[in-house]
Amino acid sequence: MPSQLVCRPEQDLPVAVLRISGTLDRVTGGALGAAVRRSLSVQPAKVLLDFTRLRVDDPAALDGLGALVCQAEEFPAAPIVVCGAGPRTRAALAAVPDCARLEMAADCDNALAEAENQPSAPTLRVRLRPVPEACRQVRHLVAQACTAWQRTDVTSTATLVATELVANVVRHAHTTMDFTLGLRDGRLTVAVRDRSRLMPRALDPAVTDAGGRGLRLVRDLTDAWGVLPVPDGKVVWTQLATGAAV
Repeated sequence: MPSQLVCRPEQDLPVAVLRISGTLDRVTGGALGAAVRRSLSVQPAKVLLDFTRLRVDDPAALDGLGALVCQAEEFPAAPIVVCGAGPRTRAALAAVPDCARLEMAADCDNALAEAENQPSAPTLRVRLRPVPEACRQVRHLVAQACTAWQRTDVTSTATLVATELVANVVRHAHTTMDFTLGLRDGRLTVAVRDRSRLMPRALDPAVTDAGGRGLRLVRDLTDAWGVLPVPDGKVVWTQLATGAAV
């Protein structure tokens, strides 16, 4: 009988909750990874995975979860919490080196209540259409946010990076996009989620080339950048270190 895994997102923000039930093995491991990446793509403060009804038939299938733990630490800097795991599942997770970073909770509802009581990080979210006007709009929003958050030391860089990410969607993806700007632990995150599976590349164009410099500029101006693929598109994200509030 084919194995089956159900990944049901219960909520996305401010804390993502994903209820997992069924059997985890090499066949269903990809479904778990896709569901967790989708939860990470909305950039929650924390991701709760309810493993109460999960049975791990093949511990090797947990390797993909370990890779996602590493991804989550870099972007969106959101801890992944496993809730309700039984002794066998805990033992299997303990055998995966990267899963050692996972937080554990006995009960998902209590973990959710605790997470939602914690102070939220400053965040700006806006949905934009793939039109040139979106670039002007996002520059204005980012400048306002940097002023409000007292991070004017990075205003010029953040507005330039945001403009390039949005312009990339306008030029290439041609889809509605979700723009997010967040400040956490002294780092400013600029991210754009679109609905195109076409992966971006930071090119090294020749001096005489007319274009192709956008993502190379983003790479050069930021401390870190990357792409998080999701089933219906991708998130291109960047991070900038900021100084003290000014």
